[in-house]
Amino acid sequence: LLRWSPWGRPGVKALVAAGLFVITLWNLRFFLNPSKESSPDSKHSEPLVILVWEWPSKQVPNISRDVCQELYGITGCQLTTEQQRLRQAHVVVFFHSRLQPGRDSLPKERLPGQNWVWVSLESPSNTRALAQWNQTFNWVMTYRQDSDIFIPYGKLVPNRSATVNIPAKTNLVSWVISNYHRTQKRAEVYRNLSKYLHVNIYGKANNKPLCKDCLLPTVSKSKFYLAFENSIHRDYITEKLWRNSLLASTVPVVLGPPRANYEQFVPADSFIHVDDFGSLEELATFLKTMNSSRYQQFFAWQRRFSVKLYTDWRERICTICTAYPHLPHGHLYPDLQSWFNS
Repeated sequence: LLRWSPWGRPGVKALVAAGLFVITLWNLRFFLNPSKESSPDSKHSEPLVILVWEWPSKQVPNISRDVCQELYGITGCQLTTEQQRLRQAHVVVFFHSRLQPGRDSLPKERLPGQNWVWVSLESPSNTRALAQWNQTFNWVMTYRQDSDIFIPYGKLVPNRSATVNIPAKTNLVSWVISNYHRTQKRAEVYRNLSKYLHVNIYGKANNKPLCKDCLLPTVSKSKFYLAFENSIHRDYITEKLWRNSLLASTVPVVLGPPRANYEQFVPADSFIHVDDFGSLEELATFLKTMNSSRYQQFFAWQRRFSVKLYTDWRERICTICTAYPHLPHGHLYPDLQSWFNS
């Protein structure tokens, strides 16, 4: 109760006390029943919308469900290919293979706060017309480790099975090749290496195509596999190493970036690099004369790791949501071609 003064009105002290009482009740209201606006996580309550402007393949998988959560355990991430949802999208993904000459196929403008991603798994040697995309994309998503979103072809993941699986071997060396061009470095190396040993060649280039489920059983019969990249660039280490060699339990003979670059991805004793030898004749001799004990040492990695392949574009795109909080917002690549060729 307020104490009244002789003039019939509350005293100053009483007014102050009443005011403090009201303020306390007001603050207590928010403490006991906090509103959505006061929640520090309210701005993250809605899913991050990732719009894939054009899917990289003709057949678009079903992404209407919460595929990131259901398949890969990534929450708060919604994928869509519906271009009419452009205004809702936080991120728009553009595959270089689907970009048409000129900018007519792109949205007319980038909405405030929206980020555009350029995506490619091809090497610079097989990527054309980059100069026209200067000042267009905020982020890049490639096999390069220095990409904003890093998407390797594969990786080794910890595995405590402590077992080694080496299938029975009936051949020395094999190679699966679909596009053979005599001017490529890998074609030159193969021609010279084949002077000293026999290579079993499969694939369209030799009129011996392998079905999807035939490749690994066929290659696994060889002791060594020529994991030759179609071009040599930093970090460009493709399924030729991950699937055709390591997953098939054969020893990769690699042609690509320097050995030190490969060792950033796989153990040093899990592969043979062409550059390890002074000549291809020395390499051939090393392969032909290797004893069983030395050969088995190349599979020591299997006691600690197993191979994980990245083959589903849905998984790769979902990783954008994981990386999103840590990416630089508002940044533009002024010269995409210079960055990719560096």
